[in-house]
Amino acid sequence: MSPALSDASAARLTPLQWLIAIIAAIGFAFDSYVLLMLPLIVRPALIELLHVPPGSPLINDWVGIIFYVPAVAGGIFGLLGGYLTDLLGRRRVLVWSILLYAFSAFASGYSTSVPWLLFWRCGTFVGVCVEFVAAVAWLSELFPNPKQRESVVGYTQVVGSFGGVMVTAAYYLVVTYGEHLPAIRGGHEAWRYTLMSGVIPAIPLMLIRPFLPESPTWREKKLAGTLKRPSFAELFDARFKKTTIVTTVMMAAAFGAAFGAIQQAPRIVPGLPEVRTLPRAAVEQTVSAVQSYQEFGGLAGRFLLAFLAVRVISRRKLVRMFQVPGLILVPIVFASFGTTGFTILKWGVFLTGITTIGQLSFWGNYLPRVYPTYLRGTGESFAANVGGRMIGTCAALLTTQLANVMPGSTPPTRLAYASAIVGTGAYVIGLVASFSLPEPKREELPE
Repeated sequence: MSPALSDASAARLTPLQWLIAIIAAIGFAFDSYVLLMLPLIVRPALIELLHVPPGSPLINDWVGIIFYVPAVAGGIFGLLGGYLTDLLGRRRVLVWSILLYAFSAFASGYSTSVPWLLFWRCGTFVGVCVEFVAAVAWLSELFPNPKQRESVVGYTQVVGSFGGVMVTAAYYLVVTYGEHLPAIRGGHEAWRYTLMSGVIPAIPLMLIRPFLPESPTWREKKLAGTLKRPSFAELFDARFKKTTIVTTVMMAAAFGAAFGAIQQAPRIVPGLPEVRTLPRAAVEQTVSAVQSYQEFGGLAGRFLLAFLAVRVISRRKLVRMFQVPGLILVPIVFASFGTTGFTILKWGVFLTGITTIGQLSFWGNYLPRVYPTYLRGTGESFAANVGGRMIGTCAALLTTQLANVMPGSTPPTRLAYASAIVGTGAYVIGLVASFSLPEPKREELPE
């Protein structure tokens, strides 16, 4: 294993390396799958569980809670997961995190109340937050060749957006054909089937787990007794303080744009003039269609990031290639297109998907290059979980509360204006912070 993985001149991946990349890609795909099903299912789920009409203010209040509270839980336990990734190994934490979110996603389909749905979404988020950090550290250390590492990490994250495409397709299918599936709690609600489908990644994982190797870099240091114990305090010493603070702020901004704006699009769609009068099933199909444009945009953004990551040397320049267009697009798409028409909105969310999800993919390439082996998982988890999950996702709560006081004739219109304000603010913060982003000192991972 070690000679094959440590051969920096290797141009082709070995069968084992392909297996590793495939498993990581499956993990990334279902990270997106189980997280991005929430914008699709949250409205019909709350209507059923709360027993209120679609326009009830209670729904808007609970949407913000269900978006934010699981993210905070994921951030807290994801931070612990990053520490355990450095302490116990990348593979072990990766496997258990995938099993956790798969089980929680399946159980959430049987929710009998909003608190139970919230509980299981917390479990799902915890698994996803831990899995991302463990997978990025694992992949980065298995591919020491800099160009190969950038490509593998970049293109496996591309598959993450396939998860978003898959969940929109799955939701469309269960909305259309759900009545032919076995009843769940006496009904055929599409949101329940969609949630339960999150168990899928656990199946191949259990079959392949015995063949997955541990990171050779981590294992060799652990066996030699030279692996230092990770420390959160060390993230703020003179060597890492600036990196930790800036990456945390920028990840918060990127997640803020995603949760505060583009993930609100499925709840904006039912308020569009040509959608309001459609039957319920047709409305949900239209929502799924718009969501698919967002996910294809995210897929394009991840491909673009993976392509540019090995060609653009400056990391600051690379991330700004997504930030600047996004800053222009977000206010136009949500403040104008979000209240105008279906066709123009779906292309708008496609473009904002490119700029926003491309930024999220950037961090999987950047973070492993700025922390040493013993601190890699801890440093990645702090930026991703404290910045992205705990701070950034509060933008969803901010947007839903701001929507209550915005001008507009309908709730979706007010939500569109609120999304424009929050999303634009997030982009401004991220762009300003990028001017302080430290450039990695070399292409090779720090020891």
